[in-house]
Amino acid sequence: MKNSKYILFASLLVSALTASAQETYQDAKLANPQLTGTARYVGMGGAMEALGADISTISTNPAGIGLFSKTSISATAGVIAQSDAKKYTEWNGYRVNFDGKQSHPTFDQIGIVWSQGNASGRNRLNLAFNYHKNTDFGQILNAASNLGGASQNKLTAVKNFENTRGWSAIDANYGGYKDNRESYQPGLLNVYTDKNLLYEGAQDFRFGKYEHGYIGEYDFNISGSIQNRVWLGLTVGIHDVHYNNNSIYNELLQDGNMATSFEQTKITGTGFDVKGGIIFRPVETSPFRVGLCFNTPVFYDLKLRGANDITMGGDNAPDTYKAAAEEGKPAPVEMPIYNKGDKGQAVDYDFRLNTPWKVGASIGHTIGRQLALGATYEYAWYSHMDNRVKTGGTYDWYYGDYYETSASDEEMNRDTRLNLQGVSTVKVGLEYKPINMVALRVGYNYVSPMFKESAFRDATLGSRGVDVSTSTDYTNWKAINRITAGVGFNYLNWNIDVAYQYSQQNGDFYAFMPYTNETSPQLNNVSPATKVSNKRHQLLLTVGYKF
Repeated sequence: MKNSKYILFASLLVSALTASAQETYQDAKLANPQLTGTARYVGMGGAMEALGADISTISTNPAGIGLFSKTSISATAGVIAQSDAKKYTEWNGYRVNFDGKQSHPTFDQIGIVWSQGNASGRNRLNLAFNYHKNTDFGQILNAASNLGGASQNKLTAVKNFENTRGWSAIDANYGGYKDNRESYQPGLLNVYTDKNLLYEGAQDFRFGKYEHGYIGEYDFNISGSIQNRVWLGLTVGIHDVHYNNNSIYNELLQDGNMATSFEQTKITGTGFDVKGGIIFRPVETSPFRVGLCFNTPVFYDLKLRGANDITMGGDNAPDTYKAAAEEGKPAPVEMPIYNKGDKGQAVDYDFRLNTPWKVGASIGHTIGRQLALGATYEYAWYSHMDNRVKTGGTYDWYYGDYYETSASDEEMNRDTRLNLQGVSTVKVGLEYKPINMVALRVGYNYVSPMFKESAFRDATLGSRGVDVSTSTDYTNWKAINRITAGVGFNYLNWNIDVAYQYSQQNGDFYAFMPYTNETSPQLNNVSPATKVSNKRHQLLLTVGYKF
């Protein structure tokens, strides 16, 4: 039977399931900004939403810009390195390497605040512009584990078995293929086949992914001071997305052959949001301040471009194996699977995403000119992100404008609510000046987990975002802990600040979603959790001038 069965490897097919399209796990990457900004802001752990007078508060509490009493310009650059990044190069005689940078330089921020006060100096109107990189996607993720007979292609078989009315377990064992239909499964990786296809279990897997790119944010702010006791601010932000992903997934099948899937994806697009805030001093004679702020969703318009290439070794190559066997020829050693005869797979998908609302509260206090203390609490409703499908548009013949329309993807939004939860962020920091020219800073952040303990990437959703996906992996990331430190130097109107940030986040990696069937336990297909982590080091340098 070994020489007569055709194996449709849906890592390979199931690559048509969930990774680089509009779906919950991808949305989480785009909606989760990091701790970025000037070296002073980062050095204090970002806990400056009530202290203000730093241009990075333009995107967290816009009222902080109102505390500038002089016009100021600043620019920030640095370097990011990942200490736990690894690269597999060879496994069981097969090449499994992928390219990825463990460190890279960054341009983090450039901005200007224009300050104009009245004669008394108690009322002030400030205008500001700032560009900053609110997200740096640079990360190498790798994982390896035993599968014990589970596999991606089996997942595809049981997926079709469960979702097709009237099919039996035997049909599922034959890959879920029936009635000589032309394509095996809806979605990106449709493959021409002839008749019944068996799935193959796997012994082990190796996975490597290199993500890179960034989200740049352009903020425009108006803010002011009222009697030097109340500060108000409003910021409009434009977001620019550049996300790239290269990954490789290998399974060592139970028959000793190897199956490999390569993936490349790119997401680009723009979005906008509005942020507002207030800072006030409850007691006029005290420097103690309270801040409140809000952030609307970022309304994204995005484009995904992707490609996937699949190879299977030995007897596992579909389609052509039958012809080779009938002619008495040996099966090909490594046979690519192509989509309808075209080399490689491609996806081209436009969609929209509205990220969650955020609110924050903060306190700040200064003691003389030597000590500044800050603390911030933020909350974001990640379970209420809105995935949207473009539905067309209308053309205004009178004005000559085209208005694009979209509708909520209810299936994917339900999946988001099931898998994500609200996230709390706590930031604390202090600055101490032993002498007027030198400032020492430390900070700490805690960000609660975004993913629920039971979260998984659902390959059975009736969503376009799932249909066009090109991989099955997902990671349930846990809480983030950040420790920061910095030092600043002031001379005349110049300031030079240096900061260091260390962040760590652990997670559970899964090669594909779990599947269990109480009535047909032979169909059970569960990928074990593999422990992974992301340990990142960042060094920042800011140069500023006030006049």
